[in-house]
Amino acid sequence: MRRALPLLRLIVAATALCQGQTAPPPPTPVRVADAPCAQCHREIYRLYIKTPMANASGMAAEKLIPGRLLHAPSQVDYTLAADTGHPTLSWRQLQDAHLSGAWPLDYFLGSGHLGITYLYTVDRYLLESPIAWYTDSQQYDMKPGLGSITELPPPLSAQAGCLRCHMSAVQASDLGTLNRYNGLPFLHGGTTCEACHGDTTAHIRSKGKAPVINPARLSADRRDSLCISCHLEGDVSIDRAGQSPLDFRPGDSISGYLAYYVYSGKDVTTRGVSEIEQLGQSMCKRVSGDRMSCTTCHDPHSTPPPQQQAAFFRSRCLICHNTGGFAASHHPENPDCINCHMPRNGARNIPHVAWTDHRILRHPDSTPPAGHVVSDTLTPIFSPDASSRDLAMAYYKALLGGNLAVAPKAWELLKQNQEQLADDKEALDALGILTAERGQQQDAARIFRRVLKLDPKDLTANSDLGILLAKQGDFRGAEALLSPTYSRNQDVAGLAMNLARVQCVQGDADAARMTLQTILRFDPALKNARQMLQTLASCRAPSP
Repeated sequence: MRRALPLLRLIVAATALCQGQTAPPPPTPVRVADAPCAQCHREIYRLYIKTPMANASGMAAEKLIPGRLLHAPSQVDYTLAADTGHPTLSWRQLQDAHLSGAWPLDYFLGSGHLGITYLYTVDRYLLESPIAWYTDSQQYDMKPGLGSITELPPPLSAQAGCLRCHMSAVQASDLGTLNRYNGLPFLHGGTTCEACHGDTTAHIRSKGKAPVINPARLSADRRDSLCISCHLEGDVSIDRAGQSPLDFRPGDSISGYLAYYVYSGKDVTTRGVSEIEQLGQSMCKRVSGDRMSCTTCHDPHSTPPPQQQAAFFRSRCLICHNTGGFAASHHPENPDCINCHMPRNGARNIPHVAWTDHRILRHPDSTPPAGHVVSDTLTPIFSPDASSRDLAMAYYKALLGGNLAVAPKAWELLKQNQEQLADDKEALDALGILTAERGQQQDAARIFRRVLKLDPKDLTANSDLGILLAKQGDFRGAEALLSPTYSRNQDVAGLAMNLARVQCVQGDADAARMTLQTILRFDPALKNARQMLQTLASCRAPSP
């Protein structure tokens, strides 16, 4: 059974009836955004627009894969089609004929190399489809973590921090919201030239005379940061204090924006997006040091076609492994180095997906070495300046991810750093939630009020302080916090239910009804909301 968590631990997820909405304007595709570069770099441009990075996102109509999924545990039947001329994901609950709907799809996410999923909008809230197409299995299935869900999933919020590796010029969501965007959530589909080379405006205007960032000429840390920023997740990654990865620019060190952590002893092949971490363990990288990077083997401007990949990567291997007649003597009958030394392994945290093993093992073996013990201790990787505060937030994020064993570590480290957190609203929110969980409601309230001085629209502080006030019987004060917060975050189910209860306790059945009807537009299968709608007649204001 899933543990009941505070409001801001709710996984914000995806559903809604989207009739009558105006389609958002399309973001600029890479082929258009990068066209000015083609004036001088025509061959690079021609090859690049065919790569997975260039095709990592775009309008849904460009890459719709029609199909169907009947998810047995939830008894929800999903269908993807474009029968009406617009890509749509329709769904119906087989056990309840009254529950069905359709989500007009706006964007696709994923090049198709591993898979594809889709995004849709409801009243400017950007949401993810609960199902995805997996290339290896050639079928649709539920997103990771939703495979055993027994009802229509709640709305999955598409947050800017998750979009930044698939789109270019990703915009921050509206202040005080997780995933509401007044304008386009991103300006360009796919990964543009500027994602690695920085602002090219002056370079183009000067016809190449003004400099542009050349990653090969950066220091090793800043060079590798371009790849690390999207090809490393670790077990936990957290924003550094006061920083957002949306502000990362080519030439920066990613460690100034993000800190990465892994569980000590964990096998790096069991999770996706760990290529950088695996490469760091390889003998090739350990011997070569900073001379080796991702671009030693990968050309970021082009992807060799399947029939040429064995020869292409063998040529990269032979840059170093070509002494003493090695190339002629080492399995000349099989030129495919990758197939033997970098096999594709499954990632336990992502179904139907296989990742190339970047450890480049001499004798690949899928079994962990003897004495392989996984602990709950988090260790920083590629984060030389990681602080005690960062470690505290890493344990807190691991707790939110379901590892309840690390709760004492998160609490202890946040308390130890409390004096240094006076202007750190993310860490204060975490400390406030854990303080309230321990029954220290007055202390928690003071922490949340401190956050609201820093950011009056902070979602966590407004929501959880509102809950504390309601528990103390101050329903008017609770509504004053919860109502404007919900007006900015209408797809957050826990927030909606808490506000509706407060409104009902005060005898305002009409306001409660409006709140419940709003959340049901996003989460039509939300049982608590549907049940409460049927009992609103019992709302009574407290006696004076």
